[in-house]
Amino acid sequence: MELAQHADAVERLLKGRQIDGYEIAVSGSRDVVIEVKKGKVDAFRVAEPFGVSLRLLVGRGMGFSYSTALDDGSLSRMVEGALVAARVQSPDEFHTFPEASPSYPDTPWLFDPALPAVDESLKVARVLELERLVLDVDPRVKRVRKCSYSESVYHSLTRNSLGLDAAYSGTYNSCSVSAVAESDGDAQTGWDYAFSPSFEGIDLGAVARGAGRKATGLLGARTLPTMRCQAVLDNRVAADLVDVLSGSFLAENVHKGKSLLTGRVGERLFSERVSVRDNGLLPCGMGSAPCDGEGVAQQDTPLVVRGVLQGYLYDSYWGGRLGARSTGNAVRGGIKSPPRVGAHNLHVEPGGADLATLLAGVRKGVFITEVMGMHTANPISGDFSVGAAGFYVEDGEIRYPVKGLALAGNLLELFGRVDLVGNDLRFFGSTGSPSLRIAELDVSGT
Repeated sequence: MELAQHADAVERLLKGRQIDGYEIAVSGSRDVVIEVKKGKVDAFRVAEPFGVSLRLLVGRGMGFSYSTALDDGSLSRMVEGALVAARVQSPDEFHTFPEASPSYPDTPWLFDPALPAVDESLKVARVLELERLVLDVDPRVKRVRKCSYSESVYHSLTRNSLGLDAAYSGTYNSCSVSAVAESDGDAQTGWDYAFSPSFEGIDLGAVARGAGRKATGLLGARTLPTMRCQAVLDNRVAADLVDVLSGSFLAENVHKGKSLLTGRVGERLFSERVSVRDNGLLPCGMGSAPCDGEGVAQQDTPLVVRGVLQGYLYDSYWGGRLGARSTGNAVRGGIKSPPRVGAHNLHVEPGGADLATLLAGVRKGVFITEVMGMHTANPISGDFSVGAAGFYVEDGEIRYPVKGLALAGNLLELFGRVDLVGNDLRFFGSTGSPSLRIAELDVSGT
């Protein structure tokens, strides 16, 4: 996919224009989604989105426009649209483009040349095999609600008027399955997935076992009385909490008072067992790349070290406005929107404890494996009240499944009460966490 020729075409159209700077971004991909049901292909979709976007600086006004058509007429209209937008924008002295990086980090694992070459019949066979495997996990797994495979082969180029010219390609594929288990009139669902830049990087058996065990594990769940107790949060639940917290690390939200971390750099806000970082170079991470959405080199940024807040995440604009340098955290939601500040692979660093060790210290408490309504948590105050399910734990042993629980509290207080961190770091999208043990948590039951 020749991205440079389209950037060249836009540059030719900009010659002689009264502008103070420009940025051209070109991206394209080939995306495949396969879904199966009852041993047959239910859907097979292929899309090849491609487009170019443009940001223009006129005085101190920044204009943005994009085009998914690449003929000269469409590109000319895009240029005119960006010019008009720049002229009517309120001037802002912090509108800028980044200078070229002297070099970019090496990410050889980002692109697997074997993935586009894999025959599509093998991709269909993979998702059919996943459906078969999950039904074989346990006789109580009666059906598969959804089983899918997706992949993308993508290419990106960013070029600006300060000499920056950054391009890279990447691949990924993922498999996911949602299983339904039934027993004695009770039905429960379980979901799991795997993601990898390479076709060989996915363990189908592990995905099937994960979904099957989650579905069967909660069969026959009971209720619990309301209690304030120790709790172990599995890595998915912990990652959901990190996801709510993620916006608080973004410089834009810090400046606008939409972050519960505003003005608190240097304070111990979390348990000293908790360290958080955003690693844009994490091998096989969903948000990894050599450069960000503006062409700035991505990096590994420590945000919380042993409970103490170290700083925030910046792109060029918010770095300039707040007197910091970009941390390489500009992200694009696609060609149709300008870059904004965002996290890449935000996560709690793993500790050394396996699940048995996390549970061993629990005299009477809960092991939470599922939460409902985490989107209702308040990212500004940190307050949350969510539905939950999992297991009752006594003397370090799982006794029986429980449901109908409600967890309530404050995110900072919860992370402040972490007394042991697991070794099972796992990512769900761009946020990840290991399992965490919490010294005390309010659990509402019957």
